[in-house]
Amino acid sequence: MASMRKASAAVAFAASAALLLAACSSDDAGNDPTDAPTGGESSEEKEPVTLTWWHNSVAGDNGQNDLGDYWQSVADAFTAENPHVTIEIEQIQNEDLQRTRIPLALQSGDAPDLFQAWGGGELATQVESGYLMDLSETLADDVTRLGGSVAPWQYEGSTYGLPFQFGVEGIWYRESLFEEAGITEEPATMAELNEAVQALKDADITPIAVGAADGWPAAHWWYNFALRSCPQDVVASAGTTFDFSDPCWVEAGTQLEEFIGTNPFQDQYISTVAQTGATSSAGLVATGEAAMELMGHWNVFVYEGFTDGSDEAIAALHDDLGWFPMPATEGGAGDPSAALGGGDGFACYVDAPPECAEFLSFIVSDENQAGAAEAAGILPVAPAAAEAVTNPVLVELSQVAGNAAYVQLWLDTSFGTNVGGAMNDGIVGIFAGTGDAQDVVDLMTAAALTQ
Repeated sequence: MASMRKASAAVAFAASAALLLAACSSDDAGNDPTDAPTGGESSEEKEPVTLTWWHNSVAGDNGQNDLGDYWQSVADAFTAENPHVTIEIEQIQNEDLQRTRIPLALQSGDAPDLFQAWGGGELATQVESGYLMDLSETLADDVTRLGGSVAPWQYEGSTYGLPFQFGVEGIWYRESLFEEAGITEEPATMAELNEAVQALKDADITPIAVGAADGWPAAHWWYNFALRSCPQDVVASAGTTFDFSDPCWVEAGTQLEEFIGTNPFQDQYISTVAQTGATSSAGLVATGEAAMELMGHWNVFVYEGFTDGSDEAIAALHDDLGWFPMPATEGGAGDPSAALGGGDGFACYVDAPPECAEFLSFIVSDENQAGAAEAAGILPVAPAAAEAVTNPVLVELSQVAGNAAYVQLWLDTSFGTNVGGAMNDGIVGIFAGTGDAQDVVDLMTAAALTQ
């Protein structure tokens, strides 16, 4: 859901959607206490250790928290195998966690042992500041097993975190509202999306919801226009060179200005948040108050949080929920099949005890990856867990990722905190009518000088 990186910006994801689920048992490495490093002493003889763990899996409006509950079960399983370890979990809302709690904790020197990490430029900044534990040797087997999906959590040849899910974004929509507006085909081009927007407005339906108050959901529209406007090498190199002189970056903003000019979004979108409450952008789609939302792979589960949590309600939502890739634009040097994507992972604080790395290995084991997919519908990165994904829409997302010319890491993630934050601020300025296409590039360029 947003930020980072000086390492490679394009991530291959096809493998995790293509391989079969391997047979797993309680004797698998990483899940059998006899396989865990013991340091020559039994678990009972080890000094007590407390690990603190921060993640963003919080309960939705219906109080359900499938992934949060699953993480608790994983922690319980690990401590059962390692009785000297106690794990204290804090669940923190995403924007608060990423933008406030983690940065302040790292700067204060009082950080949690294990915390959510999104890779890329943000991770690179944390590494350069000396905040993260180098996991390259300790978790070398896991790095090999998970493959190319680990790349955003690597910097200058070393690994500082591991992902547990990775996917792409596109446009979620309510099929019943499309039908009500007479839309019979998923838009494949921006011209077709504009036609769909007009048809929805004619039917008195809000076409698209966006949580611009959170910044990044609005910014993702610009990211997609940039991906269509700019050649792959320009986008990829910008994460290390911070060269935004190519006119394609301004063109992305111009296309966004033109799209906003069609009035596709809900009223007061500048003050709308993305995921909290029924009036959030996710809430508007989940309750049928808006037809579409540009968002990542995780949003199907955010939508579920606005139901009553019953199997019937969730099934009804799934039956009425569709998804299609960001439509192609006219002109531009970008590949129309390229996709934006990113993932969620965890990193260990540099001063965390060794058990932090052992627990991270346990979290991303094939067995626990498959379990998370079954319990909470994540898109696992472990190739052996791919068959655990059964939601048809998420299977489609995996196929899109596999068929994409390349998958570009979220641009604010790729560019890092300073440049990414300035970029997002500039894009929100376009949405608010206080800035323009050139302002975004100027802000990015100025921020790069402070890197």
